[in-house]
Amino acid sequence: MKLPVNRNNGVLALAMVLALGTGLASPATARERKLAVPEVSGPAGDYPVTLGDPFVVDGVTYTPADTLNYDAVGKAVAMGVEEGAPARINGAHRTLPVPSYVEVTSLSTGRTILVRIDRRGPMSGDGLVALSPMAWTQLGLPGDASAPVRVRRVNPPEPERALLRTGQAAPQRMDTPQGLLAALRRKLGLEPPVGELPVSIHPAEVAASPTPNPTTVPAKPAAKPAPAAEKPAPKPISKPAPKQEAVAPPKPATPAAERPKPTAAAGRYYVQIGAFAQRSNAEAAARKAGGSLVQIGSLWRVRSGPFSAGDEADRGLAKARAAGYAGARIVRD
Repeated sequence: MKLPVNRNNGVLALAMVLALGTGLASPATARERKLAVPEVSGPAGDYPVTLGDPFVVDGVTYTPADTLNYDAVGKAVAMGVEEGAPARINGAHRTLPVPSYVEVTSLSTGRTILVRIDRRGPMSGDGLVALSPMAWTQLGLPGDASAPVRVRRVNPPEPERALLRTGQAAPQRMDTPQGLLAALRRKLGLEPPVGELPVSIHPAEVAASPTPNPTTVPAKPAAKPAPAAEKPAPKPISKPAPKQEAVAPPKPATPAAERPKPTAAAGRYYVQIGAFAQRSNAEAAARKAGGSLVQIGSLWRVRSGPFSAGDEADRGLAKARAAGYAGARIVRD
C-alpha cells in the first residue's frame, strides 16, 4: 500500500534552507554596511570646532581659547606613531581650537607650510606644537628631537582645507625673508639683540673739528699784514725789491696749504644718525646702530664712519636706516 506523498515538504525544506542562509549572512552584511559609511567630507569636516577644558602638562595649566590672531615662536617636536598620528599633514597644539589651521615656519630655513591642528598636544616637554611625520618632512626639519618654528593661525580657503583633510599637501608658502627670520630668532633668544653692540667715544674728534677752523682763519690775515708793515719803509730802494720777492711766495703758500684740506675732507664721509641733548639717549642710539659719539656744544652727535665716497658710505647709511633711524644722512667732516 502506497502512502500519499506530500509534495509541500520539499517546498518547506527549501524555504528553511533559505531562511537559515539569510540568518547566517546577516552579520557579515551589517559589518559591510558599517565599513561603507563614508567619513564626513567637505566643509562639514571642520565642524564642530571644540575647545575643551583646561588641562595640566608638567605642572603648567593650559586653557584652550579661540585666539584668531595667534602668533608665537617656540619649538616643534615630532609626533610619534604611538600618539596615533595619521598619514596626514596635521599637528597638535595645547590651546588652539580643534580643528584649526596654522602656518608653521622653520626659523632655520624660512620654509613655511600649512598644517591642520586636529588634536591636543604635546603632552610632555616644552614644545609649542607637535607635527605629524608628513608635516615634519614637508617642512624639511632635521631628524632631531625639536626644531625652532613660528606658528601663526590663518584662515585658508576651502580648497586648501580639503587637501589637508584628505591627506594631501597644500601649496607651499613663500619663504620668509632673512630680515624677518633674524627678528623671530631674536625673540626666541637664538640671536643677540641689535643693541648689544660696542659703543666707542672719540674725545679727540671733538677737539679736532673746531681747532682746524680757528687755526686756518688767523693764518690768512697773519700773512697779509706782514707786507703791509714793510711797505711804509720806501726809503731804501734796493731793500724793498728783495722784500717784495720774499713776501710774494707766502701768498701762494697759503692757498697751497688750504687746497689739500678740502681734498682730505672730501674723502672723509660720515653717516650722521642723530643728535641728542641727553648723553644716555645718544649712547643707546650708538649701541643700536653701531656708531660713535661726538660732542658739539651741548649736543651729543651719533655718527658712524669715516667712509670713503661711494658704496661704502651708502652701505653705512643703509645699515643706520635699517636700525630704525630713517632720518640718517651722509655728511662730510
